[in-house]
Amino acid sequence: MATEITEQNKRMHPHKFTLWLGLGSIIMMFAGMTSAYIVKRNQVNWQGFDLPKVFWYSTVAILLSSVTIHLAVKAFKNREMAKYRRLVTVTTVLGILFMLLQIMGFYDLNARGIKLIGTGSNVAGSFLFVIAALHMLHVLGGITVLVIMFTKAFGGKTRNYSTVPIEMTATYWHFVDGLWIYLFVFLNWIQ
Repeated sequence: MATEITEQNKRMHPHKFTLWLGLGSIIMMFAGMTSAYIVKRNQVNWQGFDLPKVFWYSTVAILLSSVTIHLAVKAFKNREMAKYRRLVTVTTVLGILFMLLQIMGFYDLNARGIKLIGTGSNVAGSFLFVIAALHMLHVLGGITVLVIMFTKAFGGKTRNYSTVPIEMTATYWHFVDGLWIYLFVFLNWIQ
């Protein structure tokens, strides 16, 4: 009987397994886009440019949010609910800040005359826009889940102390953080 319980504890929760499958497909998508970027970069109409400085600030924001979500998981597991609520709130705010800073970066590129989409657009700018916008879409998905976690943390009288939802949220959030770091390094030094 004890062996059976131990075996059940070693198995991955089905939702976590599904999440990992989804993350694998996202990795493949971004690997394909960055590969296309490398191929396209060698064409004659490629006009490189420096990334907006504000992207550095957005990188700091998303790194800090990874720390706060990690601490939120620890607080939840220790049943420190007030701390957990604060950390989920800070993580959500940092995620929104990341998005706002990214948008400011696109405005900066536009102000520098780097057209991202449409007639007369810069191919390098278009690639940056597609890659960063898709990443932002994934961050928006993470923010949506964080808002749900926030709502559950502050609402309702029934408490569910299952760690699966917060662990999955943290895994996804760390993933979009790591993905941005990869993209940021790639776009800064491969371009």
